Amino acid sequence: MFRRHPGLIWVAPLALTGLFAAAAALEGAFRFGLVFLVLAYTAAPVWCAYRKGVGPAKRPTALDFVCVLLLWLPLEFGAGAAFVPRHAQGVLHSAAYLAAILLGLTVFTGFRQFGGLKIALPRRAMDFWLPLVGYIAVAPALAALGIALGFLPPPHAPRAAAHTMAGALGGIFLLTALPEEILFRSLIQNLLMQRFGETTSTLVIASAIFGCAHLDNGPQALPNWRYAILATIAGFAYGKVFQKASSVCSSALLHMLVDWTKHYFF
Repeated sequence: MFRRHPGLIWVAPLALTGLFAAAAALEGAFRFGLVFLVLAYTAAPVWCAYRKGVGPAKRPTALDFVCVLLLWLPLEFGAGAAFVPRHAQGVLHSAAYLAAILLGLTVFTGFRQFGGLKIALPRRAMDFWLPLVGYIAVAPALAALGIALGFLPPPHAPRAAAHTMAGALGGIFLLTALPEEILFRSLIQNLLMQRFGETTSTLVIASAIFGCAHLDNGPQALPNWRYAILATIAGFAYGKVFQKASSVCSSALLHMLVDWTKHYFF
């Protein structure tokens, strides 16, 4: 469809801004300034993609990386938070994150048509046991280093009920692990490797980018270098699983298990 009518890509920012505006209205937080800001946010990556033209793209260009940064950095630094009442910030941040992921998938799978994003359901047994192997390999190291750095307290028995812990697995997977894996593995790591080669050095760079994304996360003082170190190591493990699996869901499952363990046992 995009090959026949490339201009249709401009429907995406309009539609996603409309959905965000509806969410803002439901939360009693509709502001014209906020809606125009979201429209500019969603239109900027589309402009970059439109300048390069419809795919299939053979190799990422500088504008493709700019497109990813335009999707990621405004969310990372909370652009537009001053327009959002405190009571609606959680919901609207999630709505903006969803818009970013949907827009990224539309641009890079539908319009630019890059391969290797692995946006598919797991279809091999390996896609399920790889996260478990990765968890066994990396979780003890993350726990030991986190305690040594003062980022994690000593482990304790879970204080939540079993059904609460079981239900949290789905929430962490859908709201945190999968969106972050689409951004950092399907888009950032994948495009870096298509541009610079599928090497260990490229994987380290992609992992370091993931780690740096946690510098502005608490609970320690910012910049949180402890969190960045641990996230870089975790990102390397997530990246290796992503490379070997056929679905981004595999690295998201490992990501989910690590976050779940940190939340309930530390």
